[in-house]
Amino acid sequence: QVQLVESGGGLVQAGGSLRLSCAASGRAFSWYDMAWFRQAPGKQRELVAAIFSGGATVYDDSVQGRFTISRDNAKNTVYLQMNSLKPEDTAVYFCAGSRYWSGDYESSSFDYWGQGTQVTVSS
Repeated sequence: QVQLVESGGGLVQAGGSLRLSCAASGRAFSWYDMAWFRQAPGKQRELVAAIFSGGATVYDDSVQGRFTISRDNAKNTVYLQMNSLKPEDTAVYFCAGSRYWSGDYESSSFDYWGQGTQVTVSS
């Protein structure tokens, strides 16, 4: 079992940066594949970035080159560094975890979820 708590959201102007953190409790965090999803009003939850237990990363095309996902297993934490933010990045961002991620971008492929943190980018 893994419990996830996100932090770091807020209001930022277009072009600015934010760093989201997701603190995990429970055992064997380093064994879990982790991801960040986001959900804008009226839209489906979508995968933004993922990091496998071994460190390989995956990004959605919309954030490639602007966002960076990383993890610190000693701190049981996964991060999402977001640079060059755009108004269309506005959403609730969720941290998710899976013991064995299939690589499927659907939210159902992850078993554990945080409560979400709001990111708002003003134009």
